[in-house]
Amino acid sequence: MTIIKKFPNLILIALFSLLTLTSCQKDEASTSNGEQQENIPEIFTAYFGNDISRDFIGNVIDTNKNPIAGVTITIGNDTATTDTNGVFIINNANIKERFGYVKAEKAGYIHGSRAVVPTNGTNKVTIMLLAATVVSTINSGTAETVTMGDGSSVSFDGNFINENGSEYTGAIDVIMHRLDPADEDMPMQMPGMLYAENEDGAERMLQTLGMLAVELRGTNGEDLNLAEGSTSEIRIPLDPSLMTIAPATIPLWYFDEVNGFWKEEGQATLQGNMYIGTVSHFSFWNCDIPAEAITLCVTTADQDNNAYANLLVSITSTTFGTTYGYTNENGEVCGFVPSGETLELNVFTYDFCGENALATQTIGPFTSDANLPVTVGLTSDIIEETVFGTFNTCNGNAVTDGYVQLRYGTQTFTDAVNNGAFEVNLLRCESDNTFAIKGSDYVNLQSTDSISYTFTTPLTNIGTISACNTITEFIQYTIDDGDTVFSIDDISANFYLDGQNSNGPTLDIFGSGNAIGTTCFYMYGALNDPEYLGTYDSYSFNNPNDTGFFIGECLDIAETNNAIIYNLTTLGAVGDYIDINFSGTYEDSNGVPHTITGLVHVIRDN
Repeated sequence: MTIIKKFPNLILIALFSLLTLTSCQKDEASTSNGEQQENIPEIFTAYFGNDISRDFIGNVIDTNKNPIAGVTITIGNDTATTDTNGVFIINNANIKERFGYVKAEKAGYIHGSRAVVPTNGTNKVTIMLLAATVVSTINSGTAETVTMGDGSSVSFDGNFINENGSEYTGAIDVIMHRLDPADEDMPMQMPGMLYAENEDGAERMLQTLGMLAVELRGTNGEDLNLAEGSTSEIRIPLDPSLMTIAPATIPLWYFDEVNGFWKEEGQATLQGNMYIGTVSHFSFWNCDIPAEAITLCVTTADQDNNAYANLLVSITSTTFGTTYGYTNENGEVCGFVPSGETLELNVFTYDFCGENALATQTIGPFTSDANLPVTVGLTSDIIEETVFGTFNTCNGNAVTDGYVQLRYGTQTFTDAVNNGAFEVNLLRCESDNTFAIKGSDYVNLQSTDSISYTFTTPLTNIGTISACNTITEFIQYTIDDGDTVFSIDDISANFYLDGQNSNGPTLDIFGSGNAIGTTCFYMYGALNDPEYLGTYDSYSFNNPNDTGFFIGECLDIAETNNAIIYNLTTLGAVGDYIDINFSGTYEDSNGVPHTITGLVHVIRDN
């Protein structure tokens, strides 16, 4: 959304559930002006609540938004590895009621992570890993300063230690990366979330003005750090868009990679366009303005209280800029917002559907945690859709640990499979009614192809898809809720500009051979010229100018009372795919009514 790019200063801490926290609190005295100080627990982790068990699904990408396979994911004592799509699944992870910490590590990348307050359902996270690019190689015993092209720099006095605290001598690879709040990808790149422990042990939301990641590696790839008593000067450039709100001095915060949150330590001073501070160790360092905040939960729904998932909710503060997050399957998104301020709330669908808000409200000021229902009214060009189906292994068993990815426009929705069943809810644009589905069996490392479909508003049942990625093409159909029939052998698919039975372009598709039993399948299509893709009804051979599809050979489908609808979604070049999905009712030659659903995913031969 354009509004997000204009107000990047404050990144939403995505807290997905609002929980009442009980803990042993310090007995604080009143302030001198008579206001009561906040209660602070004896230990910071008391804010997190009790132990719980939750499910997680997530994806790891690089800075070009390509998936990264082979990333080690850790949540508590549980580990997993991302697959070829960069996706991981960890079920029944042990976390806290108000805090879940997900770590992502792979050689060649800076350590990444994400922190969330978990939902009751499946929790989704995205982590963008930064390449561990060596900016400079320095040597122990020598004072040096390493500077990047954007002006970020770190000075070293030459004294370093290994992780066990022993002295290190030799060459040191310096890995650095500056994170700019003006970069719209920063929320995926930064570790944890902008949630911190200040010097007094109280929780704070943070407004970042810039971060610097620094990792030191020895000649054998071992992690290094500054020696006891050594310090480094860091310089972090300030984006020009933030200059008007930048204080002369600002607290410094470092990311605690063990526990997953930021901790206040020291401060930086603004000199020109550069924040300069002194640090005694390295991980991520962050220049932030802390703020007392309340937790606000927003729930988006229609007038009948049906939840809207996957919507972008933004909240703008005149002081702190804009926070944002996506609603979960319950229509809910929660996060920290400044207390005592009047705020502006906007609800958006995707960039693909335009930049106009679906709902806008002035809200607040809030002085305590709050839940806010928001009714979203759809415009005529925004349509609600539910896509569902069944995902099986290649031998016909339900996929248990797996997921489906629905691609619509530039958006990809990843949803876990529940014992073979899946359901994806979204809003789409009236101008585009096509999408693609791909299923992945996370355990057996098999997947479907990416298959194109057309929405059958408001419910789209795509039937059964199977994880058989060794099969390059197939035809499948189901009659009267019976077993799904597959044709996977001896398939031919041909496109002709001038058809034999039609005055225009045609398709001939034939399949024989079946993983379940002997069958045969023939499909004929008379297409619109030249706009081939689209929706078709049944073809009449008595009218050479008609367009539509016909299914024959071993299937007894009469032309009378035939209400099967066909969606031609892909017509590739020779060697590429043709995708057709169909569903509806028909009568056989004896007048007996039937229902049918099916999918054709075949390679074009001519």
